[in-house]
Amino acid sequence: MQTKRNLFGLTVLQLKEVVLSIGLPAYTAIQLEEWLYKKRVSDFVSMTNLSKQAREKLEMDYIIQLTEPSKVQVSIDGTKKYLYPTQIGKFIEAAYIPDKERATLCVSTQIGCKMGCLFCMTGKQGFQGNLTAGEILNQIQSLPEFDKLTNIVYMGMGEPMDNIEAVLQSIEIITSDKGYGWSPKRITVSTIGIIPAMITFLEKSQAHLAVSLHSPFDKERQEIMPIQSVYPISEVIAEIKKWDLGRQRRISFEYIMFKDVNDTPRHVNELVRLLNGIKCRINLIRFHPIPDTPLEGTNYDGIVDFQQRLRAKGLTVTIRASRGEDIFAACGMLSTKELLNKQQETDF
Repeated sequence: MQTKRNLFGLTVLQLKEVVLSIGLPAYTAIQLEEWLYKKRVSDFVSMTNLSKQAREKLEMDYIIQLTEPSKVQVSIDGTKKYLYPTQIGKFIEAAYIPDKERATLCVSTQIGCKMGCLFCMTGKQGFQGNLTAGEILNQIQSLPEFDKLTNIVYMGMGEPMDNIEAVLQSIEIITSDKGYGWSPKRITVSTIGIIPAMITFLEKSQAHLAVSLHSPFDKERQEIMPIQSVYPISEVIAEIKKWDLGRQRRISFEYIMFKDVNDTPRHVNELVRLLNGIKCRINLIRFHPIPDTPLEGTNYDGIVDFQQRLRAKGLTVTIRASRGEDIFAACGMLSTKELLNKQQETDF
């Protein structure tokens, strides 16, 4: 039995290939794009500006398939964590974070992750697969709060630059006039520093870039982030300095603070040296504890002291507010819990 192809997640050029292959005019692709994303229609019958013949042809071999979240956890601060099943029987997470006039959705790009960062629960799952552009967009379009969204951050499960084609494809749809019609300035994509994919991202997208730094010292960073042995942070920074990002888009550096690991005055001095010449923002992040890691988070007073020391050196530094601490706040914890529950049911 032949499986019908899902049109959701295809760009207008990919839709053009589809319509031409079944004998429909090329402009049908633009109509489809608008119905799928701008009007968020999930059936061909509702596409009233397509001929009956066109709709019948599409129905024969194609579907529009979205997946609703299977679970949601709601924090006392308004943050919501949605759990989505994937096609291979696993789970991913998306976090909806309302904050006054701003509402941000943190989306996942992979099922699990292969990068093995010591502080990351998702990495403990191992790598189980890349999400398609459609599965990335599904977290957005199936969100009950879709109409309230103001920003999207690719900072959920997985390393976005390790799935760069699907990430760029999803951003193309989000920013297309006939897609969601968003400005790329409402989108931020994070990376731990996979240089080739980061270059591709900078060439093909105008979205903001966030780099997970976490230590300015090579040896220390390698102990908590194995990618350091392949793409040292000094080389990541050197590449970023080639781009005039301060004029085109925002560049930020994420810095999770670990007690007695990366929160000393010498780290302040080395960060200043490393980031010299880059117009950027440093986001200090409190560590959400996860099982089976020796790392502890720096206390709030220590984070504030670190911020003040960096500001005294002329850097722009913010402390990211901790959200959703009562609902498995650390990325990957909710999906890991669901996987364990599923495994226990299977074993039983």
